[in-house]
Amino acid sequence: MQLNDLLSHTSEWLKGTGPHSNIVISSRVRFARNIEKLPFPHWANKRQSKQVLDMVEEAMKNIDYLKKSTLFKLADMDSLDKQFLVERHLMSYEHAQKSDSKAVIIDSEEIVSIMINEEDHLRIQVMQSGFNLFEAYNIINRIDDCLAEELSFAFSEDWGYLTACPTNTGTGMRGSVMLHLPGLVMTRQINQVLAAIAKLSFATRGLYGEGTQAMGNFFQISNQIALGRNDTELIDNINGLIRQIIEQENQARNLLLTQNRALLEDKINRSYGILKSARIISSQETTELLSLVRLGVDLEIIKDINRRIINELFIITQPAHLQKMENKKLNQNERDIKRAELIRNRLEKAL
Repeated sequence: MQLNDLLSHTSEWLKGTGPHSNIVISSRVRFARNIEKLPFPHWANKRQSKQVLDMVEEAMKNIDYLKKSTLFKLADMDSLDKQFLVERHLMSYEHAQKSDSKAVIIDSEEIVSIMINEEDHLRIQVMQSGFNLFEAYNIINRIDDCLAEELSFAFSEDWGYLTACPTNTGTGMRGSVMLHLPGLVMTRQINQVLAAIAKLSFATRGLYGEGTQAMGNFFQISNQIALGRNDTELIDNINGLIRQIIEQENQARNLLLTQNRALLEDKINRSYGILKSARIISSQETTELLSLVRLGVDLEIIKDINRRIINELFIITQPAHLQKMENKKLNQNERDIKRAELIRNRLEKAL
């Protein structure tokens, strides 16, 4: 697989399918693992980092789950390629900052990605569309078992899996769910909900994870601590919280429909109209307008397009995707023009 092959492929998490996919965009489970007797990446020298990369590259050849995967070395990528993978949620922004002995393994369906030498030696990630944490967990657990047969992971009987950040020590697992919550935002209940989430020791982040702000009414919610609980308990706790948030979002949407349907329909249809006719549009405005259109699709106010097309537009209108599709660097004004053209064409074809 070549990196550019991903341009013509819909990521698993963007398909708009799975349980509660009108509110839950995707479910992700991530495992942090380190190879025993080797320093964590931030303390490793170049020789040790390369040793980790070589060991993982050799191990993946013997794992059936990774047979259809490709290892991309960051040293072989330019900044645009790296940004492209960040936009697709296949690697973190932090991973893209330095290239020495770093890599990412990506499977052909974009369900599995494994970052090598990020904060930990291995950051294994599995993503599924909709509210599907247990399915993501079952997949990642099998991959982890296979990797453990090839590599000896740093593990303590007292502390569990050893990780660079103490909050990941224990199971090394972080489960996260990406939610679209325009109802709670528009009814001004979101701050109350986020405060309650924080008190329960869950973290809330933006569309692109740690350090990013919420855009387009998207929120990533994940467990903060992995120590002292097993994987099943962690998944159960996240699932319980997300079910409550889904119920609150549904109630907020119903409130909007019953109290001022005309105003809601006006906002949604104005947003749809701008996207169908704009000749120049920024990334931020696109995200905000697409969020309202997605709500319109979910509430059947807009009936001539489907959720998958809107989900895809959130990603392919990002800066690196636009430039990869054009196969050249574009300045901001050129991107804004190309973005508007792409949106018009995609929405027209959907009719």
